[in-house]
Amino acid sequence: MSTVIPKSKMSEEDIKLQYITPAIIAKWDRGKIAMEKSAQITEGKINLKGNLVFREKPKRADYILYLNANNPIAIVEAKDNKHSISYGLQQAMTYAKMLDLPFAYSSNGDGFAEHDFLTGKERQFKLDEFPTEAELITRFKEESGMTPTQEAVIEQPYYSSQNTYPPRYYQRIAINRTVDAIAKGQNRLLLVMATGTGKTYTAFQIVYRMLQSGLKRKILYLADRNILVDQSIQQDFAPLEKVIHKINVSKDDKNTITSHEVYFSLYQQLVGDDDKEHFSELFTPEFFDLIIVDECHRGSAKEESRWRRILEYFSSATQIGMTATPKETKYISNLSYFGEPVYMYSLKEGIEDGFLAPFKVINIMTDIGEGWRPRKGQRDIYGNEIEDRIYTNSDYDYNIIIEDRIQQVASEITSYLKSTDRMAKTIVFCATEDAAERMRQALVNLNADMVKENPDYVVRITGSDDYGKKKLKYFISVSESYPVIATTSKLLSTGADCKMTKLIVLDEMIGSMTEFKQIIGRGTRLREKEGKTYFVVMDFRNVTRLFADPDWDGPIMIDPGFIPGRQTTPPTSGSDDPPGPIDPPELGNPKPVVSRDGCKVEIIHKTVSVYDVNGKLLRQESIVDYTKENIRGEYASLDNFIRHWSKEEKKEKIREMLLERGIDLELMKSEQNMSDVDDFDFICHVAFDKKPLTRKERANNVKKKDFFSKYSGIAREVLESLLDKYMNTGIYEIEKTEILKLDPFQKLGKPAKIAGYFGGKAGYMQAVKELEEAIYADEAV
Repeated sequence: MSTVIPKSKMSEEDIKLQYITPAIIAKWDRGKIAMEKSAQITEGKINLKGNLVFREKPKRADYILYLNANNPIAIVEAKDNKHSISYGLQQAMTYAKMLDLPFAYSSNGDGFAEHDFLTGKERQFKLDEFPTEAELITRFKEESGMTPTQEAVIEQPYYSSQNTYPPRYYQRIAINRTVDAIAKGQNRLLLVMATGTGKTYTAFQIVYRMLQSGLKRKILYLADRNILVDQSIQQDFAPLEKVIHKINVSKDDKNTITSHEVYFSLYQQLVGDDDKEHFSELFTPEFFDLIIVDECHRGSAKEESRWRRILEYFSSATQIGMTATPKETKYISNLSYFGEPVYMYSLKEGIEDGFLAPFKVINIMTDIGEGWRPRKGQRDIYGNEIEDRIYTNSDYDYNIIIEDRIQQVASEITSYLKSTDRMAKTIVFCATEDAAERMRQALVNLNADMVKENPDYVVRITGSDDYGKKKLKYFISVSESYPVIATTSKLLSTGADCKMTKLIVLDEMIGSMTEFKQIIGRGTRLREKEGKTYFVVMDFRNVTRLFADPDWDGPIMIDPGFIPGRQTTPPTSGSDDPPGPIDPPELGNPKPVVSRDGCKVEIIHKTVSVYDVNGKLLRQESIVDYTKENIRGEYASLDNFIRHWSKEEKKEKIREMLLERGIDLELMKSEQNMSDVDDFDFICHVAFDKKPLTRKERANNVKKKDFFSKYSGIAREVLESLLDKYMNTGIYEIEKTEILKLDPFQKLGKPAKIAGYFGGKAGYMQAVKELEEAIYADEAV
């Protein structure tokens, strides 16, 4: 091959075009080669830098080669000719392991290096010796010991349509490993996939391929909540609607129920409250050949659970447990029943890959969090004397109700939403259903303007609240605006697919890592088109101490605008069980209720916990600290900053520099109620503790100095108008000549005519510079 550019001078793209691509397409069907955008593996992690949100670059292979539409088989990484043939092999191997592929290759245009994961061997060969499609597939089948049944199943396609997205890489691995294990005869399988990563979609594709291949013909999908069943039938399993039946033990006839292929049921129906095994009345033990247990962490493998009775009755069926949290408590029960997971995809991986939303944590402490003791003889609102002891976060709403505490929590939630987005879907997890109602009332009164527009702005959604339960489908809907805030106890902790949840408030005690992860999972779904790129966890009970648990695996991002205080000593979390009420009152007696006069509550600290991706505490800081550190890193002293500000012809360059570092001054000023302060003053205030002036104060100082006396007529009118513009919008606008095209300048003529009153454009720019000097005259150094 003769080329204009020597190979040693070619870019990586040139090497691919001239050498690597021709070598591969000479041996492979073009339809089985993915390149560029189609070889993208991840979405790219969403990062929260300072108070900005941005995506990192996605991971993308140079080439992915496919056995068929379901199954990629090899990765090829390209490098330019300045590198050796095998230089990119470790990168190719990393991607191949990530994608669960048997072969990895690298090339620099001189030849190929190969790593075979099935044999552990490596080799190098010439460009024209790249293995053909048939050769590589034959090697794969022989080296992996594939059976005819596995071959038949592997050829079955995924379900695809215009309304169905192709599986993401981790979903494909989960589906393929499960299907392959079933084809090999494995009868107990466990899939662990973080909340929000598409467990139900993955289950649907497994079921679809099982039915298409004929390997399974009667399938039971078990869940423990009606909403889970209905969501699955209506959404992911919709393509199979003609063969689906939702079991109703009170109406189904055992003689006619057998005509369907996919059955959905609540385990509570199959084993009723009467403890009757209704499943045995409807089905023979051999009826189902595949059972999928959704959210199996909640009891499917506990020895005495109703789940277990169903599974043991249908013991001949292949059984798949699906969960986001494989450990229920200290008893690793579902692992002992289903076995080690065939595949695990964690919350950490989901966030790192950019498929799940990252989150920020605000830890808020009240002055009674660590303890409140009633005065001697103090009585509650019922006139009953309050027991004399120290009450803590484990008591509030469980054993005693402090009205002002509820008010303060509601006030913090309201303030946050007002400073960000009052229509942001919010779940407030409360201690009890009664606490959820009290919180609802407090939030209604604090948000009366929004409730006036729609009475469903705040709704209690709990197990005993029929009105709230009817509103659940609207709350979790992406297209429905109301309800906005849901107060709940346990109902929304699992199962409910709240895609648009932007704020999760923890105002209950949680001791179980399983429950904690499930609650956090309510916010992990990404909806970028609808404006959700991350979510916030607001913790009033120090529940987020569980992030320090070795079982936690998700990163926490810094939250802007909350100033850190002292770190409190977290309670030990040696037990897997949630802490119960302390000395609960006798049945029939109401909990003591302390009026707002009886106990005044204050918020004393708002801390930000910043962790790495493994949940290790790195530091505590706020966006103010982050900003201070960056400004002082750029400008060593106040004088140094003032000099740079004065010399900079376009002050906006300083703002742009800070934006690149994740610092949005306008947002920060808004959050601290300092929008009327000049950026100059705000920077001096944050970084150098200097008292800020408002823009109005600076403008008035200019007027007092009689700056305009040397100008007259139209020129003076223009500069006075520029000063008014500065007072209203800031320094950056008056630096732009485009401002002369706007009111009130427009009535004075075109920009060129206005500049003429100053002797031309240079004269106008000089006058603006002098105006700026007058604005910051007191700061000159």
